[in-house]
Order: sequence, then C-alpha cells, then structure tokens
Amino acid sequence: MRKKSGNGSGLVYSTEHGRTCPHCARPVAQCSCGQKKVAPKGDGIVRISRETKGRKGSGVTLITGLPLAEPELAALAKQLKQRCGSGGTVKNGVIEIQGDQREVVLAELIRLGYQAKKAGG
Repeated sequence: MRKKSGNGSGLVYSTEHGRTCPHCARPVAQCSCGQKKVAPKGDGIVRISRETKGRKGSGVTLITGLPLAEPELAALAKQLKQRCGSGGTVKNGVIEIQGDQREVVLAELIRLGYQAKKAGG
C-alpha cells in the first residue's frame, strides 16, 4: 500500500519501507539528502570536560551530551566560542572549544536552560 500526500508532491508512506524522506523519497533510515534532523539520545545531562590527549599539551574544553541536531549544535558552538573569545569546532556531535573554558561554558549553558555539569576532574 502506498499513500501520496494531498498536494501531489510525492510518496509519504509505504508499507514496504515505512516513512520516506520528502526530499529524496528514500526510506528515512537510508536518507542521503542530509535533510533529516535526528538528535542523539542520552541521559539529558550536558557534560563539560577538559582534554589534552593528542594535542601536544594544548587543552580543549569538550561539551558532550547535547540533545541537538547538527545545525543547532553548530549554532550553539558559535555562540559559546563568541562568549569564550576563542576558537573551536564541532566533531561527531561534540563541541570543542580551545583552552580551559569550563567555568564560562558551564555558566552559559546553565543560563540557556541546559542541565550541565563538569566531568572528569
């Protein structure tokens, strides 16, 4: 059984594959158009830690456990980098901010309404 959307734009649901992406018409699990926005699952606590491994002694602040999709994560990373006055990046759902910025990041995330805590001493 196949259902089409009311405006004739394409396939919405198929019993063969389940939900389909409205942009590329593939099953949601096999979507390749980059339009799907799935937030990672976690326990709801944002953890802020510091790491120096593989960085020749230079420390970075890592922010993990954010329940955001990639575009929202990048926007939050930009906001945190501006607040800290330093550079950083987003890799594999983890925000990295250059330097030891744990206190500033913790205060900012709590101000934004996230349940955040320091992790790893």
